[in-house]
Amino acid sequence: MTAPDHDTPDDDSNGNRRQALFWHTLARLFDPDEQPSLATASLEIVEDLGLPAALLDPRVSIDSLVQRHPALTAEFDNLLTKESVPDRRDRAAEVRRAALYSKILLNTFATGSGPVTADQLARWQADSGWLERGLGCSPGDLRAGGAGAGSGDLAALARVLGPELSAVEDDMVKRMRLREVLQDNALASQLTPSMSLIEQLLHDKSNLDGVALANAKRLIRRYVDDVAAVLRTEVEKASAGKIDRSVPPRRVFRNLDMKRTVNKNLVNWDPDRKRLLVDRLYYRHTTRKTTPKRLIVVVDQSGSMVDSMVHCTILASIFAGLPNVDVHLVAYDTRALDLTPWARDPFEALLRTKLGGGTDGTVAMAVAQPKITDPADTVVVWISDFYESRAQDLFAHMAELHRSGVKFIPVGSVTSSGRGSVNPWFSEQFKDQRTPVVSGRITKLVAELKASLT
Repeated sequence: MTAPDHDTPDDDSNGNRRQALFWHTLARLFDPDEQPSLATASLEIVEDLGLPAALLDPRVSIDSLVQRHPALTAEFDNLLTKESVPDRRDRAAEVRRAALYSKILLNTFATGSGPVTADQLARWQADSGWLERGLGCSPGDLRAGGAGAGSGDLAALARVLGPELSAVEDDMVKRMRLREVLQDNALASQLTPSMSLIEQLLHDKSNLDGVALANAKRLIRRYVDDVAAVLRTEVEKASAGKIDRSVPPRRVFRNLDMKRTVNKNLVNWDPDRKRLLVDRLYYRHTTRKTTPKRLIVVVDQSGSMVDSMVHCTILASIFAGLPNVDVHLVAYDTRALDLTPWARDPFEALLRTKLGGGTDGTVAMAVAQPKITDPADTVVVWISDFYESRAQDLFAHMAELHRSGVKFIPVGSVTSSGRGSVNPWFSEQFKDQRTPVVSGRITKLVAELKASLT
């Protein structure tokens, strides 16, 4: 017997639950104060679905939510794409999807009306990035005027939401009154450089001049110098190659091997005078075996990779200062920028970047490949989330580099927190060719680079 087309009572119940979730979201968008009845009903629904109550609180970022509940990451990803839409007959799954979608809408559009801090803006950008990912495109692309992935209704929705996201971001930046603060030396000096602030300064630098630009540069320089000091320590702590005993040790006091000197001269002990007569000094070998290497750092400068862009530009400058390491630096979005002339000065390199836009790694590959003259002595570090517009073409070039003998290191995130997202398709391809993505804290990349360059 064929089932009837009309909804069963259970279907009606699930439909009502979906409506309750959306009404709760709309109410919070227009009024920050909770409506008790909607709040209670929505809480019962999400708890019945086995979802955390934080899903209903716009103060809890989506990044924090998925850190506490990692299983939700896959559900948030590509939330609106065709592949993620549940069978319409599975009404319970539709309710769950509505709850997740409500969270993204709430965190993206419930921005309030008061003053905004740099950290609040950074959190909003991360949350809106989840909406962009849900539409099948890279975080930051829609805000920068890019197009969503796919076609039909999804692409049309992305085109509509793009201007809306840009408008919300512009409003938040205005509420920061950052330009006004930068015009005042006293106020600007009170700002504490942070990744959130540096990101905004880099985005807005083309709109600054005079006193505001000078203060912006001063803040960027302070942040760069602070991070560089930390990273330089990490580089120095990492292993630096084997001792080269074929090179005579330098006969300076700091290289004196006191223990060996004493042991070797014990035969000269004078028991009557109770003195050790030293007729030969021994010194430690400190010269390490090094091979000249070419390090090519390619960094995705699209909207979702600002943290990595800053850290890796600084890291490249540190390695550029090491002996026998020839460093080249390339940044890209839909165009490539060769920053090699400024590789030793991360401050100057960052001032020449243009953050945001789409992502096409093939343009960076066209700049990087001619720099490879000796594959066996070349290390290519590619930092990106790998949400690429020409994924197949780019990976084919990367595989070719790997087969040629180049040490290829794909990096998914280079941040102090270790948070980052990597395109699952690229992750699988890299794993298959035995060049797994290095993703996590920057100390992991430092160790990987030191091992490859010595």
